[in-house]
Amino acid sequence: MLITEGYLPFGPYRTYYRIVGKESAQHPPLLLLHGGPGSTHNYFEVLDTVAQTSHRQLIMYDQLGCGNSSCPDQPQLWRAETWVQELINLRQKLHLTKIHLLGQSWGGMLALIYLCDYHPQGIQSLILASTLSNAQLWAQEQQRLIKFLPIAEQTAINQAQTTGNYQASAYQAANAHYMQLHAAPKFTAADPEPLRRKKHGGTQAYATAWGPNEYTPSGTLKNYDYTQKLAQLKQPTLITSGTNDLSTPLINKTMWDQLPNAHWELFAHSRHLSFVEENQKYQHLLTNWLLEHD
Repeated sequence: MLITEGYLPFGPYRTYYRIVGKESAQHPPLLLLHGGPGSTHNYFEVLDTVAQTSHRQLIMYDQLGCGNSSCPDQPQLWRAETWVQELINLRQKLHLTKIHLLGQSWGGMLALIYLCDYHPQGIQSLILASTLSNAQLWAQEQQRLIKFLPIAEQTAINQAQTTGNYQASAYQAANAHYMQLHAAPKFTAADPEPLRRKKHGGTQAYATAWGPNEYTPSGTLKNYDYTQKLAQLKQPTLITSGTNDLSTPLINKTMWDQLPNAHWELFAHSRHLSFVEENQKYQHLLTNWLLEHD
């Protein structure tokens, strides 16, 4: 399988990109937006074979602030506009006039901001993977899920949120357990290499744009609310999420209710990474979706 890697200039910085497969005039590429902010493209590599099964290129990249892209120590950069401009720059420089767009978690937020506020042309379809349309609803749902943790872990999390001290070992253990329940398992030697690969995570980007953890949005994205804007999106939209996801069924139902042309697929055995935990089923769904909406 053909894989092309490179860097694109973005102002004084550079954006790392990775393209899988060969260009096709009949089948527009799938552009993938990773989560975080700061999670890197790595986990998307488990979808590489979709390039073959759907006869198109898959294009993924590390957003500014993480991975192989520039990681400047400049907290003022970590706001939505920076990453939207990077996306616009990447589309222009790679000549991506027509695309399918997939955003996972924060990547879905980025996709919604881009579509609702910038009205780009050439979006064949949209895939919203374990994402959200409202930061406060997300926070409310995380607080609800926290109530299912052992009392001692609830206490540690509540104390950290009250004091603003997220360094205590009891809190860090509770948060790790929470993330293992609802985000992802601990990856082992049996898992695909991209999931185990050491990465340069965007910790500053995440803390500045989102907050100290998943349930305390306090950064530049804390007022993110696009629920009422979703009605303007006419593109065919595929929503995917897991039953044990940070992106809960209520969060996804809220988006599905507003989107005029959406299909929602709920994965019964997944947390926040259904394309990892139910990889074959996800690849089959995604391949068929792309071919149907070319």
